[in-house]
Amino acid sequence: MNSQTTSPAQSPLRGLAKDWSSDKDAFKNVSWGKTMMWIFLLSDTFIFSCFLVGYMSVRMTSTVDWPIPSEVFALTIGGHHIPLVLIAIMTFILITSSGTMAMAVNYGYRRQRKKAAILMLVTAFFGVCFVGMQAFEWTKLIVEEGVRPWGNPMGAAQFGAAFFMITGFHGFHVSIGVIYLLIVALKVLRGDYEERGYEIVEITGLYWHFVDLVWVFIFAFFYLW
Repeated sequence: MNSQTTSPAQSPLRGLAKDWSSDKDAFKNVSWGKTMMWIFLLSDTFIFSCFLVGYMSVRMTSTVDWPIPSEVFALTIGGHHIPLVLIAIMTFILITSSGTMAMAVNYGYRRQRKKAAILMLVTAFFGVCFVGMQAFEWTKLIVEEGVRPWGNPMGAAQFGAAFFMITGFHGFHVSIGVIYLLIVALKVLRGDYEERGYEIVEITGLYWHFVDLVWVFIFAFFYLW
């Protein structure tokens, strides 16, 4: 038997370990900016996952009745009690902003910087609308319903703590994203990335799509459950 022959189990594993450890094949065409954004988003995924898992654990083990979201987050419009109407609009706005952000990335790689910058500004506007509606939602719960992080007249006291922590942390991310979008959009419009290329638009888009995706999980677990 040839001494140079390696066992089938060892060769693929050694090759895989060599490729990844050498950073030669696995990350050959990935820039540092994009890599660091993915690492940041991965760490943020763990944080949001812990928040949502903690929320589900508290809700399932609570001995006090949990408030019904369709009633808590309802608005009275024209004398009609409409459940989750504000949340539905907020969700639609974020989904739409993902579309405008994707279009901005497309125009960025085409080097049509004016169109890319305008779409980023539109995306930032949607983000401002979302945060404004969230502020209205918070004001309604605090002023009209009397919900606090340490108490809740409608049922389980943990409801207020979970709601303000999760939606507040997400709203903070959206606010940071709006600032990020505005800064990058203005630099794109000014032509600062003309020589280096417009990968920064895609990196910004990664952050914004992540924020939108997190909201889908918050919407499903917090408002529909």
